[in-house]
Parts: sequence; C-alpha cells; structure tokens
Amino acid sequence: MSDIKLPVEVQKELKKISTVAGYLWQREWAERNAGNISMNLTSFFNKEDLKGIGEERPFEFPKGAAGFVLFITGTGCYLRDLVDSIENVSCILLINDDATGYSIVWGGKRENFGPTCELISHSSIHLFNSIHNPENLAVVHTHPLELICMSHHELFDNEEELNRQIWMMCPEVKVFVPKGIHCTPYALSSTAALAEVTMEAFKTRNVSLWEKHGATATAPDVMQAWDFLDVANKGAKMLMMCWAAGFKPAGLSNEQLVELEQFT
Repeated sequence: MSDIKLPVEVQKELKKISTVAGYLWQREWAERNAGNISMNLTSFFNKEDLKGIGEERPFEFPKGAAGFVLFITGTGCYLRDLVDSIENVSCILLINDDATGYSIVWGGKRENFGPTCELISHSSIHLFNSIHNPENLAVVHTHPLELICMSHHELFDNEEELNRQIWMMCPEVKVFVPKGIHCTPYALSSTAALAEVTMEAFKTRNVSLWEKHGATATAPDVMQAWDFLDVANKGAKMLMMCWAAGFKPAGLSNEQLVELEQFT
C-alpha cells in the first residue's frame, strides 16, 4: 500500500472522525465492532492522481457512484480504534469508472483489511446525497441506547407522535433536530433493502432510526451528524427518565413547538 499525501482539508476531516468515534465509544454506542462512519471525499481530490494506486477489488456499487472517493471504516473495525490508529481500521477508496470495483488509496493497514459490510448502504446514501443534498458528505451509523429502546416501543408505529413526544422534552431538541426522526422499518444489515429504507428516511428527516438496530444520520461533516444523533437521543433519554420516574412529562405544548420553528 502506497501512502499518499492527504490534502490538509482531508486531514482535518479525519481528525473530526477520530474525535466523534471517541464520543461514540464513551457513550457506549459502539460496542465491539458496532457502527460505521463514512464520508464522501470526492471533492477534495483530483481523481486522476489516485488512479493506479492499490489493487482493484470487485464490488457492485450503484452505477452513479462511479468515480467517488470515499472514506469508510473497516469490517470488524472497533470504532474506538479510530481514535489513535485510524489508518489501520479505515481507508479511503476510489470507486472505478464502471462502479464494478474499488481500490484502497490510503489506510487499510490492518492485516486482511476490508471495508465495512455496510459498504453498499453507505455508497448508496452518498449517491443519494450527491443528487438531493450535495452538502451532506458524512454518514454516521451507531447504536444510541435510548433511541434503540424507543424503536421497540409502540410509539415507533406512530412517527408523528414519537417526534412530538421527543421534541417536547426541551427546546433544543426541536431546534437542533428540526426535521426529526424517521421510524425506519427493519431491514437486514448490509443489504440493498436497508440502503433503500434509509434513503427514504433522509427525504424527510434528520435521523433514520433503524428498527431494533441503531440510528444513522447524514450531514456536511461528522460533527454535525453526531450532533443530530446526540440531541435526538437526549430527547429520547429524558422522555424515558420521566416514564421511569412514574410520571408523564408535561412537555412543551404544540403551540410552543411551532413557536420554536423560527430558530430552525
């Protein structure tokens, strides 16, 4: 593996990724090899400079992803290892011009390294973003405890009411997760079906809550994706704390929630 000199802008993004990975581990949202992170770095590179680096590996990507340059974590990777050995457990890869394979151009130094098994989901979401939300370059999938609990609750079957009850816990939840949470139906990990339901979620919401699995957010960078997940989970946690204490929270009124929309 040849070490390429990374643009300064890319180095800055990798530092953010390392920081967020540490947050996820500290929160107990990234047990063992749970979760994955990716970022579309295509705009930071001259792709011609990357061609010929690394051995090409076959993989069937969505056709529109041809030529993408993606940062992505590795299969079996522990997110906590991104904090101090990011080059071992993640990589930057170049998708070929036919979208039938990829070459690792940076990282992936761990023995038998391969990109996450969720590669099809991440590449599909990045393609979706490039068309519909081109400012969104980062995708973070993790296992926020209280949000996962909410995906087992009957409220999960009523997305509008689930969001109302989470938003009502404090003004910041409504302001900083203004589009709310999508109750994304269960789909098997590492499948095209999971990618499809997640892209559908991002048409209307900030966070895709994967039923009985975890949550995913997309944003311009990993810090902003983290913020969506962090704030959404705080609303869910406060709601569950009230339930655990044996009372139904008064919450912000519908009128107060509407009033907050001026800040979103």
